Amino acid sequence: MIQFLVHEKTDNVGVATVDIKAGETAHGLYMDSQEKAEIKALQDIPLGHKIALSDFKADGGVIKYGHDIGKVVADIKAGEHVHVHNLKTRRW
Repeated sequence: MIQFLVHEKTDNVGVATVDIKAGETAHGLYMDSQEKAEIKALQDIPLGHKIALSDFKADGGVIKYGHDIGKVVADIKAGEHVHVHNLKTRRW
């Protein structure tokens, strides 16, 4: 079962298509290439939220849909929940 989608190969986050529980190995799919992906979820990832596919350092960028969608404000480990507590938009 696919639990998250990644829009483009350059993206470094996936989007949960179901609730993902901490500790489980989540199965994903790259939409552009149909390549499969797996990552161990370190935190619960709610439906529609982002899961980190790599480690991020503060001040880094998050790529989704092939575009930089924001600035990392706290270190993030691969498998963690990416949301407003650790990511801020670059618009403001």
